[in-house]
Amino acid sequence: MRKIIHVDMDAFFASVEQRDNPSLKGKPVAVGGSGKRGVIAAASYEARKYGVYSAMPSRLALQKCPQLIFVKHRFKVYKEVSEQIRSIFYKYTDLVEPLSLDEAYLDVTENKPGFKSAIYIASKIKEDILNATYLTASAGVSINKFMAKIASDVHKPNGLTVILPNEVEEFIENLSIEKFFGVGKATVKKMHRLQIFNGKDLKEKSLLELHRHFGKFGYYLYYVSRGVDDRPVKPHRIRKSISVERTYSEDLLTRESILIKLKILVEKLTKTLQTKNIKGKTINLKIRYSDFETLTRSRTKMHFLNNYKEVYEVCEQLVKPLIKEEKGIRLLGVGLSNLDNLEKYRQLKLDF
Repeated sequence: MRKIIHVDMDAFFASVEQRDNPSLKGKPVAVGGSGKRGVIAAASYEARKYGVYSAMPSRLALQKCPQLIFVKHRFKVYKEVSEQIRSIFYKYTDLVEPLSLDEAYLDVTENKPGFKSAIYIASKIKEDILNATYLTASAGVSINKFMAKIASDVHKPNGLTVILPNEVEEFIENLSIEKFFGVGKATVKKMHRLQIFNGKDLKEKSLLELHRHFGKFGYYLYYVSRGVDDRPVKPHRIRKSISVERTYSEDLLTRESILIKLKILVEKLTKTLQTKNIKGKTINLKIRYSDFETLTRSRTKMHFLNNYKEVYEVCEQLVKPLIKEEKGIRLLGVGLSNLDNLEKYRQLKLDF
């Protein structure tokens, strides 16, 4: 039986801003743009009390909390702090799987200091993070990734929640379906229609039923509702795609303006790809109209590429049929997937 810890920083971006600017402490803070097309990247706990959350449009956030203070993001600083935190993880184990800048799984079944208690390690990690960064983290400790992830969210902020092996079954049965990791709003609605409201309801459904209603995801639901999650902590996560997108302050109404913005995005994307020496076969396009209708299109080439000319030509071909005179475009995104870093990784493993 494994000992897994999930560490999740508390309102990470906003907490860094409050730490670096003491005048923001105790106040509702949002990291993101305050313009009419702005989107919240992170919200402090003071802001969350008013119902302000990440990915929320800034205009809506201001309606909920008129005294909200907007701060521009500083991703370079967040990355530096994240690297500090990650170095703390490696003091205890090399089995660290980062999910983002502010959260990670750790497998401490066998650990560098030789501690027997995963609970003790989690408390030490929280203490080390606080001493090094003056920031708080919440941690979940349990027998697998699914349980640890859920546990870390139970007592936020600055929480430490443990779900012991003999507590797993009861905990899951009482867990509302909205709390299941990976279950989004659309899936929740579908589950409610099927009279699934908590883990106990989910557990009563057969594997065949869940597969019929949810496809491959049904297998995952069947097993995690029984506390089974055999996924290992993977210290080397391979990036599967690279993309850039932009929300515009004014709708793009003309073909000319759309193509100009598309060129800028493709230039930024291909420059990043070339800097990282990564190529891909599948070019992806994302657009969001002024009425929030969102469409994605993709095209796969026979060869790997990362040059501006080829990527732009495909993006231009993909976007032209989607340009509508009756409504503008508020967001454009371009990306490359089916990357050759996967091929390089496989080749390295073979060579080894």
